Amino acid sequence: MRLFVAIALALLTVSPLAAGENWPAFRGPNGDGVSTARNLPTTWTETENVLWKVPVHDKGWSSPVVWGNQVWLTTAKVDGKAFYAMAFDVETGKVIHDLKVFTAENPTNISQYNSFASPTPVVEDGRVYVHFGSFGTACLDTASGKEIWRKTDLPCDHFRGPASSPVVHGDRLFLLFDGYDKQYAVALDKKTGETIWKKDRVLPYPENGDLKKAFATPSVFEVDGKLQVVCSAAMGTIAHDAATGEEIWRVIHGGMNEACRPVLRHGLIYLTTGHTSNLIAVKAGRSGDLTKDGIAWRADKVGPTRPSPLVIGDELYMVNDTGIMFCLDAKTGTKHWQERLDGKFSASPLFANGNIYCIAENGKVFVVKASKEYTPIATNRLDLTPATSADGLKIDPRCMASPAAVDGKLFLRNHTHLYCIGKK
Repeated sequence: MRLFVAIALALLTVSPLAAGENWPAFRGPNGDGVSTARNLPTTWTETENVLWKVPVHDKGWSSPVVWGNQVWLTTAKVDGKAFYAMAFDVETGKVIHDLKVFTAENPTNISQYNSFASPTPVVEDGRVYVHFGSFGTACLDTASGKEIWRKTDLPCDHFRGPASSPVVHGDRLFLLFDGYDKQYAVALDKKTGETIWKKDRVLPYPENGDLKKAFATPSVFEVDGKLQVVCSAAMGTIAHDAATGEEIWRVIHGGMNEACRPVLRHGLIYLTTGHTSNLIAVKAGRSGDLTKDGIAWRADKVGPTRPSPLVIGDELYMVNDTGIMFCLDAKTGTKHWQERLDGKFSASPLFANGNIYCIAENGKVFVVKASKEYTPIATNRLDLTPATSADGLKIDPRCMASPAAVDGKLFLRNHTHLYCIGKK
């Protein structure tokens, strides 16, 4: 009887993450864009299947994350002089927290193609971690909004702004800094914010600092029983031992402005190469320099710079920056199909309930069946009315944030609002 009660209590207290009810970080629980959510709508308008739509002040391209009854995102002044964390009620969209976390006196002008709040936060039970690159990283209490710790001693000239998102695994918070002047990976104690290890990148960089930049989010994989942090950058990708920071393997692939998050499937780690637009599949479980003999297959001149790929079953799906969507055999790289969608893309696609959701910068959301044959389901659109901030500065009318999906709800962000899409 005692054993039965213990089991029953364990089932009742299973964490929401284990139940697949949360979307805690950039690209979801496993960092791969795959959601277990069902009953998501495939069609909507500004009035149909919109459970709520709420304004988000100022400018931010970070993606929404969800834990329990809260949706979190970040935003910042267009001029970069103030940085905010916001939380909304999942059911109603009501603002729970609107917190000014950091300020800056003389931030660099990054209006070219970024925001000062592009890194997506990480949320877990009781805590949210917000990151604004070298402007600061903070841990906040999700109930009270109070600051638990802050860190501002990680310098980097992002030049065109930060975008790499933080990643939590176990008791650590992993961050990447790939700027004009400095390039390094760092692991923090998530409870205190103290630095555990910091490793400078040693890659064949060109002299021009603008070509050293990258915006990728790291991925933590368990390979042969050992945790490794795979960190894509300009010119190459390096995997570090999660415990010590020591290098396990590297691939020199060239390219700059890399922003895609690595994905592990079928014993392969899928990487992209930034502006050179290549997709490579690296053999997992090896060490050393894998540039020559560690690549299983590659697809050149078709890969994305910003939208990360999806691997569903034996197929790999991706949409590149120019709007061409591909379906490849994930094990061999053989192409099944390619189709042109309308618009440019920065947001990463999401898979849920058999369908792939791809959000273009022009506000169109393409729903495509995950299949070896191209099967479009629907095309929807978010409003992109021109807007200005409260202090009169122009806000780019684009959709840059990646979607989140939980419990029949799809969370989408455009340049001015957060949407909760669901069947009424």
